[in-house]
Amino acid sequence: MANGEDFNSERGIVRQFSGAAELLKDLNGEKVGRLLAVASDVALIVADTRQGVIKDVSIGSDEIAVDLAESWLGKPWISTVTLESRAKIEALLNGADAKGAPRWRLVNHMSVNGPDVPVLYACVRLDEVRLMAFGRSMQPMSTLQQQLISTQQSVEREFAKYRQMEARHRLLFQVASEAVLIVDAQTRKIVEANPAAGRLLGVATQRLLGRLFPEGFDESSTQVLHALLGAVRATGRTDDVTVTSAPGTQEFVASASLFREDRATYFLVRLEPLNNNRASTSGLNSKVLEIVASAPEGFVVTDLAGRIQFANRAFLDLVQLATEEQSRNESLERWLGRPGVDFNLLTAQLREHGSLRAFATQLRGEFGGNSEVEICAVSVLEGEAPCFGFTIRDVGQRATTSRQATRETPRSVAQLTELVGRVPLRDLVRESTDMIERLCIESALEITGDNRASAAEILGLSRQSLYAKLRRYGLGELASADGDEAG
Repeated sequence: MANGEDFNSERGIVRQFSGAAELLKDLNGEKVGRLLAVASDVALIVADTRQGVIKDVSIGSDEIAVDLAESWLGKPWISTVTLESRAKIEALLNGADAKGAPRWRLVNHMSVNGPDVPVLYACVRLDEVRLMAFGRSMQPMSTLQQQLISTQQSVEREFAKYRQMEARHRLLFQVASEAVLIVDAQTRKIVEANPAAGRLLGVATQRLLGRLFPEGFDESSTQVLHALLGAVRATGRTDDVTVTSAPGTQEFVASASLFREDRATYFLVRLEPLNNNRASTSGLNSKVLEIVASAPEGFVVTDLAGRIQFANRAFLDLVQLATEEQSRNESLERWLGRPGVDFNLLTAQLREHGSLRAFATQLRGEFGGNSEVEICAVSVLEGEAPCFGFTIRDVGQRATTSRQATRETPRSVAQLTELVGRVPLRDLVRESTDMIERLCIESALEITGDNRASAAEILGLSRQSLYAKLRRYGLGELASADGDEAG
């Protein structure tokens, strides 16, 4: 070791080369310059004047070279940096003679292509008139800092939106007139209750928290509520139930749904007082649902996206499903006609006109069966759950026979246009050609007074070709062909 300053005896860290003078004495200026260029991103040889004129430059980073493309040779070092960095350049020039480790300072160079270029510099004196400035590019660090700041701001914005949304939901929960309880699915304890629930159950809202649910109902209602929660947990949804409070003086309609939050599962239980009007309406609705469920024609209710919310037995038979749960939340398009065509036509008509009649298509069964059907539909856009309703009638052989008859004897363009979407295009073109050919032959016979020789001439056909077409379309009495020729 040259001296005690070169080695920290307490920590055992070498701060400077101990034998540099002996080991590096054979290096010439070119090799030293190459070493300096490799050791730093920017290396400057600066004349020791007041402003420090740059005598030579070495830039080891291609990215910095592009940003700092302007030549610095012969210019004051202080003129290459931004205004706020000039004081740091002066401090570097003045501190080059200080003993001990050189002090690093971050300055910003003016760029020709974009943002300022941050470089961390330290200066070492070479001799009485020159000093060497070593620079480390801080662009990667600056880029990371900018990305971190951008990410942090994005997170803060999202968190602020989350807080606002939570505040809105909390306000709705508190002011809602419907009684709502949130119950832990594992412990069956009430974790949240709104003021309406406290008023309905006759208990302060805070006293409801932590109590087991169901509590405060008669024995049969407690069993019904246990069954309700069990069914919701198993299937995700179930029908509303009617329950009675423990004194037997108040009846409620209870419903429940399941949701997850923070890896925990909760029940959302809603309670609504039951009055006579609600009871009679509920009974009527129950009868209507029973009739619809047993109807011989298929009936389906979907949301506006086409996901099935209800399907009766007749529809399940048409699509070859065993239970309603198999169709629940599945798209009706899965079984309906041509994928991507028929269902889009149906929903477009419903959104525009509100209803649709006698839409002919097919239903595809799960096991390959196809049924010719006729659909009537209606849209219900009011209320809390807008939906579409579809009545699906299996027309079977009747539709096939009618379609074949229409294909065999097309009478007008209107009939052909009605077949669009039901018959392939090549069949429509063939039928259109046959229809036009037949109409032309009938017109020629009418013009010539049923003289087939003249009709063949004005049609540009031979008489043999005309007779073949007459037989094909069943026109005229071919037995009189000889008389026509003689005439």
